[in-house]
Amino acid sequence: EFLDEYRNFKVHCRTRGSCVVTPVEIVATVLILFGAFFGIVAAIGVIRLPDIYTRAHATSKSDTLGILLSLIGVALIFGTGVTAAKTVLLAVFMFVTNPTAAHAISRAAYDQNITPWFRSESED
Repeated sequence: EFLDEYRNFKVHCRTRGSCVVTPVEIVATVLILFGAFFGIVAAIGVIRLPDIYTRAHATSKSDTLGILLSLIGVALIFGTGVTAAKTVLLAVFMFVTNPTAAHAISRAAYDQNITPWFRSESED
């Protein structure tokens, strides 16, 4: 259903010469781009940060926000219907499970006596 509308949109743009982008599509595109930005920030945080605790913090905050923004943008593109409702439910699920998983991983690291990283005197 969605792909058929997309194909019709592309054909319409080619035959008429001008494509009209609706405000909803603009907002959805901006949300998806912001979501991609926060996903990249989370990936950089996992690579650059020194220990499990700071890495879990980076992923739980940035990745959750990135996923939520992207899924809300996708739900706007789908409009109303079952697919949009499923996308919103997926966003709620990710909102609950991402921070919970990060907390569980950090708690397991703490229980295993993994010490947090501290800046030494020579690094100042």
